[in-house]
Amino acid sequence: MADKLKQLMEKREALNARIRKEQNRAKEGERKNDTRRKILVGAVVLEWANRDNEFSKTLMGELKRFLVRDADRALFGLPPIQNTKRE
Repeated sequence: MADKLKQLMEKREALNARIRKEQNRAKEGERKNDTRRKILVGAVVLEWANRDNEFSKTLMGELKRFLVRDADRALFGLPPIQNTKRE
């Protein structure tokens, strides 16, 4: 009886591991799709900005407000955010 219980518990653990693996695979697929959507939307927005000067100005204004990391701002030719803390 103890051997049967042990076998069942091992089988359950193996099934739980497979379930976790499939869940992780699904989450990874969702992240990849999200990244792909962002890239495609970004391409459309950049093309629109290249064709429409008013939209380009609006977009740059939004980027100035939205982007807070200096490395991200540099990608769009924006100056770094000045540190306002005084020591």
